[in-house]
Amino acid sequence: MEKKMEHQGCRVGLRRETRIWFGEVSFCPSCFGHKQHTNCPMTAWIVLPVSLSAFSITGIWIVYAMAVMNHHVCPVENWTYNVTCTEETAKPGFPKTCCTLQDIPLISKCGSFPPESCLFSLIGNVGAFMVVMVCLLRYAQVIEHSHSCWTNTSALVSGCTNALGLVMVGNFQVDHAKTLHYVGAGVAFPAGLLFVCLQCVLTYRVAVTALDYWMAHVRVALAAGALVSLVLSGVFFIHESFVLQHAAAICEWIFTVDILIFYGTFTYEFGAVNNDTMMVALQRSHHRGSGVIIGGGGVRGGAMGSGTKSLKSPGGSSTSTHLNCNPESIAML
Repeated sequence: MEKKMEHQGCRVGLRRETRIWFGEVSFCPSCFGHKQHTNCPMTAWIVLPVSLSAFSITGIWIVYAMAVMNHHVCPVENWTYNVTCTEETAKPGFPKTCCTLQDIPLISKCGSFPPESCLFSLIGNVGAFMVVMVCLLRYAQVIEHSHSCWTNTSALVSGCTNALGLVMVGNFQVDHAKTLHYVGAGVAFPAGLLFVCLQCVLTYRVAVTALDYWMAHVRVALAAGALVSLVLSGVFFIHESFVLQHAAAICEWIFTVDILIFYGTFTYEFGAVNNDTMMVALQRSHHRGSGVIIGGGGVRGGAMGSGTKSLKSPGGSSTSTHLNCNPESIAML
């Protein structure tokens, strides 16, 4: 039995559904802003993306501050460089006064020498693990939203490739293992850019509410900023001019922070992630085309993986706490 309901300009079809769900009765909002009692809690996964952004951005700036104070790089506000410098006495708490091309504050240079190199490696390893977790959850969430497509799979692969590059960048310092470090950077940066571009496409594809489209617009702006900064960084880096090298370092910092902020925006969707989101996605992939999915929250019929857009908003953690959470769901043992 299906009934139509119109609420705040959003026409939504509501269907009574029976689930096998361990004795729980589930009620979820049918439309953005629709107030209805719910026992679908906001999951802890919402903390993961913002933790990745906060941990990594804070960490790399701490590494930079340590490198400046230890006279391993010059501060970003310094634009004056010399061909050579005489040995100067280190002044605790003060940056270098004479800088050469070797002192340009590229992110990699900031993490080249101890003690900051130790923290740099830790940030790279932990950050890479969190990136993989975000990519897997996002992949599963899009599949759960009935969008199984090559774009989603490509985004997962590019995200995991980005994580692999981060591990190499963090553990092979540029001054000690230059080849491996540059290989890692050459993998991490393009893969990260590809990931954010594909996620922009997916965000538009699964968008339902005006807030979903607003988030898609924000991500496009972040992706555009990342593209411009990465291209400029590469163009400036190949020149030997002190000014252009310094500009390349600034563009590299902008690109890195931009990508990390992009990862943080997944907090918007991850409020809708349930503990069995991954299981449902795996089973849906395994049983694609079988017409019936059993697992996670219950029994669902229909042709899965067809790419049909669900009427449920993929985001809005405060209003939609599960992508497949339908009103008046009746729990049965």
